Amino acid sequence: MWVGEGAALTDRKRLLCAELPAWFVSRELDRFSGRGPRLSSVAGVKYMATVEMDQELAKKLFFEGGTLVIIGVPEGIEFGIDYSCWQVGPKFKGVKMIPPGIHFMHCSAVSNRDARLTGPRTGCFFHIKQRDILVKRWDKKEEEIVLVEVSEEERERIRENLTELDKCLGPYPYDTMKRWVSLTNLITDPLIQMLQPESGKICAFAEVEPELPMPHTKDRAEQNLLPYDTLCKSYEEGLARLPKMKVKAGTEIRFTAIPKQKYPEGASPAEITKCSMDFSYALDSVINQRYPSNSKDILGELQFSFVCFLIGNVYDAFEHWKDLLRLLCHCEEAVTKQKDLYSALISILYHQLNEIPADFFVDIVSKDNFLTTTLQEFFSYTCGPSVDKALQKRVEKFKAHLTKKFKWDFDEEPDDCAPVMVELPEGVTLD
Repeated sequence: MWVGEGAALTDRKRLLCAELPAWFVSRELDRFSGRGPRLSSVAGVKYMATVEMDQELAKKLFFEGGTLVIIGVPEGIEFGIDYSCWQVGPKFKGVKMIPPGIHFMHCSAVSNRDARLTGPRTGCFFHIKQRDILVKRWDKKEEEIVLVEVSEEERERIRENLTELDKCLGPYPYDTMKRWVSLTNLITDPLIQMLQPESGKICAFAEVEPELPMPHTKDRAEQNLLPYDTLCKSYEEGLARLPKMKVKAGTEIRFTAIPKQKYPEGASPAEITKCSMDFSYALDSVINQRYPSNSKDILGELQFSFVCFLIGNVYDAFEHWKDLLRLLCHCEEAVTKQKDLYSALISILYHQLNEIPADFFVDIVSKDNFLTTTLQEFFSYTCGPSVDKALQKRVEKFKAHLTKKFKWDFDEEPDDCAPVMVELPEGVTLD
């Protein structure tokens, strides 16, 4: 829960500036300081822009699209669905004409002292069907939107009263629908249930709790710890006296664990070297264990993590996106065997990288040169004679697009082209 104090905003700025790319920091600080786009009021929702729509299409969507009804939303909170975000007005009760499929709803509380200051974003993925009605409500205590269990009779009653409710519902922003679909076309409802936290909500900041709760002075005394109000003699002592925290159970996103050991048990030194340079064995292991029925679900997870970062503001999701991309792009053998998987990967990266400004990569390059070297490695694997010709052609077009947009030269030998040092398991020796 966010208290809306100035100190919280300052801490937020420090965290963003320490970890996030420049473009993301700029966007977030504008949002938190109230310097973002000015909003105008339309039909109970303060819209950034109005969307013109054909009347016949609007009428069809009104009756055939899904409806998200939200009870008790306070005026002024920041609410969004997929790409669009609004500051709600006093009459706001939800969103209408939502196209069937996967969507991401998110909200942020606002400060009672300054409505321009908003708290960390909380959101969730949801799947809505044709003419479906999803009901949620605002939780005053937690300052977030939660799901409400509604009987079928109540759902039908809401459906019958949609015409009266229309003036309080904002239309789904169809001008951004194509962009949203291009980023989420492989995310399925079962995948959401697998990855989304058990709590059902995705928070910009992890929810944490002390490893050892010590609410009373006697609890600290039993652990031979000084009282909280004891004066610290040094900065180091102050840090040491802070409670050790852990992520609250059920609130973490359940991302797939990327194996640190890239080779099978009992592998020979030659196999260890091969698997440490070509991650195909590790990729196959992840797919077989996590997504045995559909290998493309790993690409759905790549999309899921990207949306959690780009729209949900979850920095850990960005780190997982990098880990997944690194795994997928360092697989020389897999590139020759799974052409459909890698053809889809190129399409996904094309749309994802189009959403990120060019200066995003400046931060990465100055840090560890992650993206350029990762893609360069991938591109080199697609040049082999055993790689599918259609995939090769697709890769060349994608490489040309990136070169034109970001001014990168993927044909230049990277600075870190050095022999790969492999640490052998204990007991394994070279002959």
